[in-house]
Amino acid sequence: MLEWIQKSLGVGRIYKHGPDSLYYRIFGLNNLSVIIKHLDSFPLLTQKQADYILFKQVVELMNIGEHLTQPGILKIINLKASLNRGLPDKLKEEWLNITPADRPTVLSSPIKDKQWLVGFVWFFFSNFY
Repeated sequence: MLEWIQKSLGVGRIYKHGPDSLYYRIFGLNNLSVIIKHLDSFPLLTQKQADYILFKQVVELMNIGEHLTQPGILKIINLKASLNRGLPDKLKEEWLNITPADRPTVLSSPIKDKQWLVGFVWFFFSNFY
């Protein structure tokens, strides 16, 4: 499956992670733009969309060089504080005046096209059973 994703997107590398697992990783702002274009075209249907919106804001800040300034880094850390599991303890210790960004509200999206569900089910059963 990871090879199919890598081939479809045309970016990223697959790495071995332990004896029985692999992971797919993408580096560089240019390569991240491929992922952003894909996720803008095919939005996530769950609360993960909120994480994506915040992640996209970080990439946009980096594209304009904000990560090279102290205020820009603070903006990025504030966004990170609202992502997934928030900030690691080490960052919390070093950045004391963090104000987590407002997390976007994402309403549950109905599946708009029954073919999406058919493709999902077909993919699952053809690859795992």
